[in-house]
Amino acid sequence: MKQTIMVVEDDKMIRNLIRIYLEKNYYEVIEATDGEEARLLFLEQLPCLIILDLMLPKSSGEDFCQWVRTQAHSEVSIIMLSAKSRTEEKISGLRIGADDYMTKPFDPNELIAHVEAVLRRTGQFCQKIVWDGLCIKPRKGEVLLHNQPIKLTKYEFNLLYYFMQNPNIILSREQLVEKIYPNTTHHVMDRTIDAHIKKLREKIEIVPSQPKRVQTIRGMGYKFVTAT
Repeated sequence: MKQTIMVVEDDKMIRNLIRIYLEKNYYEVIEATDGEEARLLFLEQLPCLIILDLMLPKSSGEDFCQWVRTQAHSEVSIIMLSAKSRTEEKISGLRIGADDYMTKPFDPNELIAHVEAVLRRTGQFCQKIVWDGLCIKPRKGEVLLHNQPIKLTKYEFNLLYYFMQNPNIILSREQLVEKIYPNTTHHVMDRTIDAHIKKLREKIEIVPSQPKRVQTIRGMGYKFVTAT
């Protein structure tokens, strides 16, 4: 799966340049133009890394960085990218929570090298799948919804992980049984899967009776829907 990087930059030309180079290096890119939009996007997407301009409208980059570091389960890396080039400004940025600091103007290839270096150090924290505020971390056995932890049973967790690994694909009840009961020696009834999915929906859907994420495909099975 691709690692997601959020670019927080109000200058459209710079933002586009960074996005082009990141996508060329096989990263998923999301963009915010000010500090307030960045907060909303962060909670929705939970990126692996943030490239952050400091001089932003509405809320400064420094304020956003400090806010990110107060969030529970925040394991995101931050590279500050700023025209502020004095040594004391760099030190201040690193002290408030940045992992790296680059000054403008910059070479896009050098920025990519910094991204790769930071992710080499912190990449173990980014083994996750995220969609619309729902995040699953298979190595840690954690699920977050808008950065708030959700308690799932083993079967609910394995179901959700399988769904999120196979978005927008219809999965039959037989496939789901084989995935979450791989070594069972007895018959697992369809309604057992239905019961697990009902409980899962109660934890991840806004209106469980009208599910948007895990949808029933009549006569065929279930589908984790991400297409908009």
